[in-house]
Amino acid sequence: MFLPLHDVNPHRHVGFPYVTYGLIGLNILIFAIQMLMPHSAVDEAAIRFGMIPIVVRDLYPAPLPWLPDWATLFTYAFLHADWLHLLTNMLFLWVFGDNIEDALGHIRFLVFYFACAVLAALAHLAFNWSGNGPLIGASGAVAGVMGAYILLFPHARVFVLARIVIPIPLPVPAFWMLGFWVATQLFYVLIGSTEPVAWWAHIGGFLAGIALAPLMRRKGVPLLSGR
Repeated sequence: MFLPLHDVNPHRHVGFPYVTYGLIGLNILIFAIQMLMPHSAVDEAAIRFGMIPIVVRDLYPAPLPWLPDWATLFTYAFLHADWLHLLTNMLFLWVFGDNIEDALGHIRFLVFYFACAVLAALAHLAFNWSGNGPLIGASGAVAGVMGAYILLFPHARVFVLARIVIPIPLPVPAFWMLGFWVATQLFYVLIGSTEPVAWWAHIGGFLAGIALAPLMRRKGVPLLSGR
């Protein structure tokens, strides 16, 4: 329905958000490797490295004996189903990640990102207790970045590509853009959508970002800023 293009929110603490760009590059690299593999091998990778609820709960043996069950709470976030899945996640991370890295610092941002990935996966597990399919994708971790952004920079302007008659870029406050996004996730949960989308991982990651951002931000970084 809309895509963020860029925001108007200058950095105040870091010159270059290399953790954000490093995560984007790593996701693209892993996906490129996936694309070089046979289709059957890609499916096998999703099973081996995706987060499968019944495997994490020790109800079913892990596909890779040398990989601990809990490790897939991290590895799932670096696999994607297709180019659209990858590019959408990376676009949101590119637009919002640099400012959260600026507000938290490089190391804490990396810890924050992985914490949101884990908490998003646990939210998915909680509402898919007997699920036997793999959860993959960076969207839970990226949702955490978005949750932090709406708390730290709700007034920052975000240019989104909106289709009214023709697609045009429109500047909107981050609060409205991200608020609409999370409302969409809740809507699909409430109507019981059967689409193959991990709605609860998105919601869990978003709430994790809101909860962690005040605890992990730099001293002096205010809440509800971005004007």
